[in-house]
Amino acid sequence: MSAGTEARLRRELAAVYRLVALYGMTDLIFTHISMRLPGDDPRFLLNPYGLLFDEITASNLVTVGSDGHLIGESEYSVNPAGFVIHSAVHAARDDAHCVLHTHTRAGCAVAASGEGLLPLNQMSMEFYNRIGYHDYEGVALSLSERQRLVDDLGSHHAMILRNHGLLTVGRTPAEAFLRMFYLNRACEIQVAAQASGSLVIPPPEVCERSARQLTGQDTGDDFVDENAVVLAWSALLRRLDRECPDYAN
Repeated sequence: MSAGTEARLRRELAAVYRLVALYGMTDLIFTHISMRLPGDDPRFLLNPYGLLFDEITASNLVTVGSDGHLIGESEYSVNPAGFVIHSAVHAARDDAHCVLHTHTRAGCAVAASGEGLLPLNQMSMEFYNRIGYHDYEGVALSLSERQRLVDDLGSHHAMILRNHGLLTVGRTPAEAFLRMFYLNRACEIQVAAQASGSLVIPPPEVCERSARQLTGQDTGDDFVDENAVVLAWSALLRRLDRECPDYAN
């Protein structure tokens, strides 16, 4: 892996940490966003334990092994316990280069509901029949839970950790963030809709068609612009460059 590649991945991951903070999806110094580094030996970029997400920069991200322990020298430490979930997903999914986990209020509320995520709005349709569920087993400290986590995630790009929070994966930090943004927004809308009274749920065939449109599974012209992720990510980076350009330091 070239130094330029690692530098780029550091900037992209630091950008995700800042965006998660900017959009109010943090839990103080807890939860992680991890990024796999290219190479034969499993290595991942992770947040330094003790820093708030709006303090993360490209240079202060730490490198850890698949066991969650620090590789190399750093003035910061690592919270290896919180990496159990991430290490499991990275090891099981070659396409899960970036893994994002949150404890948002709306996400935790939906994770505590028996229905899970409902197809109540266009934002939730992306995840219609395309999201995993993992039952709560206590704080994720045990390595024995890892196989059950990956089995429940399956081939999905998002998972609800019941009584816990949300998780998304992506081939890039941009994909993982945008999936989390819309998964959390779908949860926020669901909580608000459930508080307002009776719910309107579209027919299953409409939900499935919408899901295929939003995930690019349709052929022909009946799908969302495939450049949408690139365009949205570029816009988000422009906002960061205006408001907190130090993320790239």
